[in-house]
Amino acid sequence: MYQFTEGVATAQPREKAIKYGINYLSDRELIAIILGSGTKENPIKKLSAQILKLIDLKNGTLSIDELVKIKGIGEAKATLISASLEFSRRILKPSITKVTYPTDILPAVRHFVTRNQEYFIAISLNGAHEIIKTSVISIGLLNRTLIHPREVFADALQDRSASLIITHNHPSGNLTPSNEDIEVTKRLIDAGELLGINVLDHIIFSETNYFSFKENSLI
Repeated sequence: MYQFTEGVATAQPREKAIKYGINYLSDRELIAIILGSGTKENPIKKLSAQILKLIDLKNGTLSIDELVKIKGIGEAKATLISASLEFSRRILKPSITKVTYPTDILPAVRHFVTRNQEYFIAISLNGAHEIIKTSVISIGLLNRTLIHPREVFADALQDRSASLIITHNHPSGNLTPSNEDIEVTKRLIDAGELLGINVLDHIIFSETNYFSFKENSLI
């Protein structure tokens, strides 16, 4: 873990990038390099974590107005972050991924394996089982009272999706589904049947492996 002092990032993330390559850095370290520094009230470690969480929730679409609401982010840094996100979107043309096996969705969510909290994600598919959109629904412990079908199916309905795959990470690495995982899955399958959007699978993933409800006959 790299260190932060007086709200300013040490050179360690940059040194790691130079020594091992930029792809060696975590998402938070990349944001820290873009920011350059934090403030006394909001050190860069905390600041970069806040921005990363907001990027996840907004699926990478952040406006300057949204960024400047974060304490420690002025218009200059907000513009820099927003420009970086927009440049990435323009250069990295999204490729259409057809989902045939559970492993096909892992590249779309692999950047969440480094998160310390559980991320519940909905992946909407068209009639050809191609990924349309990946949406973060909630962050934190999976709870059936927090995972409401309205939020889970909102983007899928808007995009006229034919089906949905739900997935979440287990930071502990233990991929065994909890009773809560199973209950949430059943509830969403029932909701999908009413809406005409099939829930094809629920995939729990970690940094090294995954668990598919479909493959294990839980769906």
